[in-house]
Amino acid sequence: MEGNDPSVRPQPHKGRVELMDLIRTDGLSKRYGTIVGLSGLTVAVPPGTIALVGPNGAGKSTFLRLLLGLLEPSAGTARVLGQDVTDRGVALREQVGYMPEHDCLIPTMTGIGFVAYMGRLSGLPKNQAFGRAHDVLQFVGLREERYRKISEYSVGMRQRVKLAQAIVHDPALTLLDEPTAGLDPTGRAEMLALLKVLSATKDRSLVLSTHLLPDVEGLCDYLVVLNDGRLLAAAPTKEILARGRSELVVRVKGDLPRFVAALSQHGVAVRSARHEVRIDRPSAGERVLFEAAAEAECQIRYLGPATSSIEELFLQLVPGGTSGAPA
Repeated sequence: MEGNDPSVRPQPHKGRVELMDLIRTDGLSKRYGTIVGLSGLTVAVPPGTIALVGPNGAGKSTFLRLLLGLLEPSAGTARVLGQDVTDRGVALREQVGYMPEHDCLIPTMTGIGFVAYMGRLSGLPKNQAFGRAHDVLQFVGLREERYRKISEYSVGMRQRVKLAQAIVHDPALTLLDEPTAGLDPTGRAEMLALLKVLSATKDRSLVLSTHLLPDVEGLCDYLVVLNDGRLLAAAPTKEILARGRSELVVRVKGDLPRFVAALSQHGVAVRSARHEVRIDRPSAGERVLFEAAAEAECQIRYLGPATSSIEELFLQLVPGGTSGAPA
């Protein structure tokens, strides 16, 4: 894939000031008549790659539009890159990239023409806009197709050109709304690989709103969960995955069913036992696990806290949540 060539990767601006908080909100609310889009959201998000998840109607789209300054809050404040979104909306959007879920494309334009045009709208001079457009289209794998009209692009190519226009002006922050939507498994993997490269670029942050929870787990280092317009959780992904379950994982060498039977004899509740054993943390301490292993003539090869997947976490946090619910 062309995007793997480091020579065409987008380069960060020089001289950027590192911020303590990428995004900070205080009591941020948005109402649409009697409908609450966002309610009293107070959160501080550090730079990095952030996942924004939640079920339909959670407030994710409202949140993104407020961060872009496209909506005025009903109450509260929001700061992005240290700037108030209400006072600095237009200037802020020159520093933020946005890849919307739905097409923002002009079908009659070529890929290079459209991406350069979006670069100019973001404040780049004409020559620089075209130079950057060539670079980012090569980065996303559309070098050979850049002079074709967008109306001739496949779904995957359209997603790639949307990503290209979002990063053409080399933003410090890029907001991505369902970037893998409509892609086949190969296209999805390739898009995630591009996002992985971007996430590793110094001084670049991403906010990824998605309903495909496995995308989050492999890419994002910070997690924000919304439901009914309210904040459910906001913390580093590793920290939040380790919350809420006093569960241990035990892997043994030997007869697994015999080990499970020995655990039961010691009063240890076994949650599951397939390739590994998941158990409630024993009230008598971990010593009983080694006693059960000795009785079963097994050797404990691993013992540690269970880590939920993002999908399991979502089911725990969101009442009535399902693996396909977020959007």
